[in-house]
Amino acid sequence: MADAKSPITRETFRFFRDLAHNNCTEWMKANRDRYKQTVVQPLRTLCEELTPEVLRLNPRFDCRGRSGANFSRINRDTRFANDKTPYRAQMYLKFAMPFAGEGETGQLYAGFTANAVTAGFRIYCGLKRRESALALVAEPRLEANPRWFALQKKRLGSRYESYWYSTEKGEWRKHPGWPPPENWKKVKAWIVRRKLSTAVATRASFRGDVRKVFRELYPLLRFTSVND
Repeated sequence: MADAKSPITRETFRFFRDLAHNNCTEWMKANRDRYKQTVVQPLRTLCEELTPEVLRLNPRFDCRGRSGANFSRINRDTRFANDKTPYRAQMYLKFAMPFAGEGETGQLYAGFTANAVTAGFRIYCGLKRRESALALVAEPRLEANPRWFALQKKRLGSRYESYWYSTEKGEWRKHPGWPPPENWKKVKAWIVRRKLSTAVATRASFRGDVRKVFRELYPLLRFTSVND
């Protein structure tokens, strides 16, 4: 049976566009109901629709539909940010699995901004890299299988964008391409994604597009984050 129309509509992207031009508490207060109708509810519906596929990949994924765990927060913490606007003009739907302590682990995600949609895999080191999946899971596996990156690049490189981050003198630096295994200890974040137009996200086929991305990129999450 064919999927019904996508829960994501042009109004979702129009909201983010308007927020970017009116990023203040007064505007958000006046548009709170619009935010719930055009962003919150559509992404919750999308989360529910993707959950069966995500759980088939691994039943340990957190799919409870919680803010923070499955949805990024639109409010910004401006204490340490140069940009003091109070809201993010974007939203991420994300799926991760429990990880020991407070360490960061990998995610499958779909991200929405005013002008684009991305779907893919991402992993960050968090505040303490030594406690993250980057260090505790991925690092020993790469030492045991250094050819893994080359195999994944061959499998995915023509269809997905890959980039990674290191830090130099306390500043994040973006590197295009796949992180070399010999530089893994420098990796602070790694993203593999596909960029889609906003028009694609409003089509009935969009859920199938995201499901396919998740299936193809789940091996990256498994290798870097899942302790069997």
